[in-house]
Order: sequence, then C-alpha cells, then structure tokens
Amino acid sequence: MKTLLAAAVVLLGTILQAAADPDPAKWDAVLAEAKGETVYFNAWGGAENINAYLEWTAGEMQKHFGVKLVHVKLDDTANAVAKVVAEKAAGRNEGGTVDLIWINGENFASMKAQGLLFTPGWAEKLPNWRFVDIANKPTIRTDFTTPVDGLESPWGMAKLVFFYDSARTDTASLPKSARDLLEWARQNPGRFSYPQPPDFTGSSFLKQVLVELVADRSVLQKPVDDASFARLTEPLFAYLDELNPLLWRSGRAFPKNYPDMKQLLADGELAIIFAFNPSEASSAIANDELPDTVRSFVFPAGTLANTHFVAIPYNAAAKAGALVLADFLISPEAQARKQDPKIWGDPTVLAMAKLDAQDKARFEALDLGIATLKPDELGPAIDEPHPSWMERLEKEWRNRYGVAN
Repeated sequence: MKTLLAAAVVLLGTILQAAADPDPAKWDAVLAEAKGETVYFNAWGGAENINAYLEWTAGEMQKHFGVKLVHVKLDDTANAVAKVVAEKAAGRNEGGTVDLIWINGENFASMKAQGLLFTPGWAEKLPNWRFVDIANKPTIRTDFTTPVDGLESPWGMAKLVFFYDSARTDTASLPKSARDLLEWARQNPGRFSYPQPPDFTGSSFLKQVLVELVADRSVLQKPVDDASFARLTEPLFAYLDELNPLLWRSGRAFPKNYPDMKQLLADGELAIIFAFNPSEASSAIANDELPDTVRSFVFPAGTLANTHFVAIPYNAAAKAGALVLADFLISPEAQARKQDPKIWGDPTVLAMAKLDAQDKARFEALDLGIATLKPDELGPAIDEPHPSWMERLEKEWRNRYGVAN
C-alpha cells in the first residue's frame, strides 16, 4: 500500500510539474515568465570568438527580454550532462543548475535515453523555427542517427574541413583522403597532428578515418556491437599505429583542442590542421590569429557533417528564459552575426528562401572570407556514426595511445 501511495505521489508531482512548465505555443506567456530569470547556459568555453559572441548575446537578451544570461564555460559537454544525471539521482527534479546546454551527438543521445530533457517537440514550436531549413539540412532532425523529436533546437551547421598555409605548403601535395594523409605524413613527419580524444575535434578525426576505411559504412549507423568492434575497427587502429609516430612530437603529445592546433599552424609547427567549421580559417584570419595565406580544402569523396544544438534539461530552473534564449539563437539577426567570419563564422541553420528581404540582406552582405570554400566546393557530406561509436572509439584510443599532455 505504501509503495502504491509513493508511486501515486511521484506521478502526481510529475503531472503538476508538466502542467507548470512553460508552453512555447503560448509565447506571450513564455516571454512574461522569462522576464527577470537568469539562464545558466552551459557551453564550451575554449574559443575567444565564441565567448565574445555569447557576451553579445547576453547583452541582447537583457536588453530585449529582461533575461540574464550566464555563460558556464565547459571544457567537456559531458561535465554538464553529469551534473543533470547527479541531480536526478539526488531527486532534484526542479531548480536544476543547468538551464540550457550546447550539445549534440553522444551527449544528446545519452540525455534522451535517460529522460533528462525538457518535453518533446518544444523546439519546433519556437517562433523562429519557421525560418529553419529542414528541407535541405536533414541532420537538423536526426542527430548522429538519433531522432531529435524536437528535444533540442538547432544552432549551427558543421562540416569537417582542412586548413593549410599556402605560403609554406605546396597545394599540389595536399592529401585527398585519409590514406593520402598517411602518405603525406610519411613525407612530412611532425607536420600533422590531431587533438587528443575525448576532445570533440580529435574524436571526429578518428571517425573520419574509420568511415573511410571500414568495409561497410552501414554498420556505423547502428549501435556498437562489442563482438564485432575489434574486427570492424582493425583498419582504423592499424592506420593510427602507422600515423601516430609520424605526428607532431612523434605522437608523444597531442594538441589539447582546436585552438591549440590553430596556434601550432600559426607558429609554423603544423602544416595541416582541421576544424568542424568551413569558415573557421577565414574567421581566424579576420581576427589576426592566422596569416592571410591560409586556405581550406576537403577530401573529394566527402567529410563528416552534422548540426549542433541547444537543449533544455528536464529540471532546468529557468525553462522560460531558456526557451527565449533558444529562440533568439535561431533568429535571423543572431544567425547572421554568428555566420560572419569576423565574429564566429559558424554556418547558419536557416533557409534563405524563408527570410524576408531585410533578413536575407543580412546574409548577402556577409563577406565569408578568402579562405572559405563555396558550398559547391565543400564536397559530399558523410553521415556521422551512431553516437555509441564515439564513446567506444575514445575508450579504445585511450587504452592504446593515451598520453598526459
């Protein structure tokens, strides 16, 4: 009897909480509730240009909506996920410390599976959702093979692109595939590296190589099968066994993250680096972080592509404020500013055909920069593997090659 009563109390609490949650379909009520709230936005804090963009966003949120934005700077998104997990375990189902989180891939899949996210469908009820390009950007509704179900709102697009300094590196020698890159590294020892996993950029490099070398790519769209993992990844780790000794510092140390790798290119220590933003090189040139001789290239057969998102934890203390922030982040004004290489250079999730003339002009006025490839030069987009692959690859990489930087 006591067990039934306790279950009923929990169920009633859940119903009452759901009833009390803001409804993005009633936007005026959301705006009224959000005014005066403080939104703790947990987002990667490792790049000055992104941090500066969020400082601008904070000013706009306060000025237009009366919402205070606090950027909680992360070095790993998993740390924010762990906070929410710990709060749920402690029974803290309201008043959580994370209001909005910059997320995608395995972290989203983990939160979705554990029921740690705000109500399904909220993202597609946001007022600015009407501008989102769902027709031409399928990864907006499928995040690393996981259906989004409106549990997160798109923020930007990503595609793996390589950069080099044309004043120091012969364009004709640039690799055209992962196998070419290994041969290039043999000819240019110490001139390439990748961030140490579990850094997102470094882990993405592992996935790019795996996708190119695996016999059947379709297996990567399914969860990892431990029984076949060693066999399927044998080509990747055989490749890394050859590549790592040829890397910067002979693979005894690795760049910490992309900004670290970018500095090594600027200093002339690395000849080729890579990022998940096609405009990153132009942005770095505009901000005097890289010389204006840096250019971009991709592998002709394709590179990984995905969408990155923001999500609201189920127990967020400022859900209304988080909704307003998520909506502002996909406004034409915020998206155009974000795509400007002088600001960030992160590609938009919006469809130009859905914008009015004034908003379309914001994007048309952007100078994407001398180092940014045109859309038809970016090559095919390769689907991300199922999120379970990233975690498994990172674990195996640490077991084989992990070093203390």
